[in-house]
Amino acid sequence: MAQKWWTLTAVVAGVFMLVLDITIVNVALPAIGQDFHSSLSDLQWVIDAYALALAAGLLTAGSLADLWGRRRLYAVGTAVFTAGSLLCALATGPLFLSLARTGQGVGGAIVWATSLALLSDAFQGRERGVAFGIYGGVLGIAVAVGPVLGGALTSGLSWRWIFWVNVPIGIAVAVATLTKLRESRNPAASRPDWLGFVTFSAALALLVYGLISAGDGWSQPKVYGTLIGAAVLLAVFLVLEAVQQHPMLDLSLFRKPTFNGGLVAAVGLNGSIYTLITYLVLYLQQHLGFSPAQTGVRLLVLTGAMFVSSTVAGRLSTAVPVRLMISAGFVLIAAGIALMTGVSDTSSWTHLLPGMVVAGIGAGMVTVPLASTAVGVVAPAQAGTASGINATARQVGLATGIAALGTVFTSRSATSGFADGLNEILWIGAAVALAAAVLSAVLIRQRDFVSPAAAPAAGKEAPAAVADAEAR
Repeated sequence: MAQKWWTLTAVVAGVFMLVLDITIVNVALPAIGQDFHSSLSDLQWVIDAYALALAAGLLTAGSLADLWGRRRLYAVGTAVFTAGSLLCALATGPLFLSLARTGQGVGGAIVWATSLALLSDAFQGRERGVAFGIYGGVLGIAVAVGPVLGGALTSGLSWRWIFWVNVPIGIAVAVATLTKLRESRNPAASRPDWLGFVTFSAALALLVYGLISAGDGWSQPKVYGTLIGAAVLLAVFLVLEAVQQHPMLDLSLFRKPTFNGGLVAAVGLNGSIYTLITYLVLYLQQHLGFSPAQTGVRLLVLTGAMFVSSTVAGRLSTAVPVRLMISAGFVLIAAGIALMTGVSDTSSWTHLLPGMVVAGIGAGMVTVPLASTAVGVVAPAQAGTASGINATARQVGLATGIAALGTVFTSRSATSGFADGLNEILWIGAAVALAAAVLSAVLIRQRDFVSPAAAPAAGKEAPAAVADAEAR
C-alpha cells in the first residue's frame, strides 16, 4: 500500500478512536458512578478532565508538531492517549479515572492538532479532497455510533471495556505511524508559548473547578476564590499574548467580527446540545431505568440526525450563505431543546423524541459552515492557528457547560426532583443556543472571508472533522 494511504489509515484510525471516546463515555457515566459510588461532581470531572486537557493542549501541540516533526508527535500523542486509556480501564476510583482522562486529553490534543497537517502533507490536488472527505465521513460515523457501541460494551461486558478497546488500536496506530509515515516539519516554526500554555490551562482549571464546586453553594470561599483566580489568570494570559513575539493565541484574529462569530458558535454548540447529552443519559438511565445499551440506541436518534444533517449541509454549503446556515441551525437547536422540556416523573422517553430529531438536524447544520468560518476569514498560512482556536473554543464550551449546568441541575433537583432539574437546564441550553443564533447572525459577515469561494470549500473538505471532535 502506498505511503499516503498508510497516512490516511493511521490518521483516520487514531482520530476515530479519539472522537469515539468522547461520545462513548457519556453512556457509561451512570455505570461508572454506581461502581465508584460517585457524586454528580465526580462524573462531571470524568468529562471535563478530558475536555480541559484538549482545550489547553491543542494550540501548543500544533506548535510542537511543526517544530519537532508531525509524524513523531502523532506517534507520541497516540501512545499517551493509549496509556491514558489503559489507566482509565484500571481505575480504582473517580479521582484516578479523572486523572487518567486528563492523560487521554493530553494525547488527544496532540493527535487532533497533528492529524490534518499529516494529511495535507501526504495528499495533493484532488486526492486531498478525497482524503479529507473520508476523514470527515469516518468521524461523523464515530459520533453517530459512539453511544450505541458504548452502551453495548457497558451492558454486555463492563464500562471498563470502552477504554480497553482503545489499547490494541492505539498500539497498532503508533506502530504504523513510526514505520509507514513520512516525517514533515515547518521550517519556520517558532518555539511553543509555554507561559501562555500554563496560564491558560490554570485559568480554565480554576474556572471549571469553581463552577463544579458551586453545586454545593455559591457562598463558599473556594468558589469565589477560584473564580476570581481564573479571571486574574485569564487577564494575565491576554497580556502575555499581546506582548509576546510568537504567542499561542494571535489576538489580531479577533479584529474580524466573523472570526468572533465563529468562536461564539463553537462555544454555543458545545455549551448547549453537546453538554445536554450528558444529562439526557443520566435521565434515561437513572430516572427511566434504561440499560446503557438501550440508552445508546435511543441517543442514536439525536446523533444520527446530526450525521445526516451534516452530510446534507455539506452539499448546501456552496449555495447557502454561512451566516444563514449557522443562525438557522442554532434556531433549530433551541427549538429542539425547548421541545424536550416539560419532562415529568411519569414521562416516557418518547417525550424527548421530536426534540432530539430537531436539535440533531440543527447541530448538523451548524457544524459544516462552522468549519469554513473558522478558517475562511484568515490567510491560508493562518488556517491551522484559526482552526485550532475554534476547536479550543468548542472544548471550553463543553467543559464550562458541563460544570455550569451541573451546578444548576444539582441545586434544583435536590429541592424539586430530577425532572424539574432537567427541565431547568434544558431551558438554559435552549437560551444558550438562541443567543448563539442571534450573535452569529450579527457577527458573521460574508465580506470578512478572504475569498468568497474559500469558505464553502473548507466546509466541504471535512464536514465532520471539526463538527464532532469531540468533541463534544
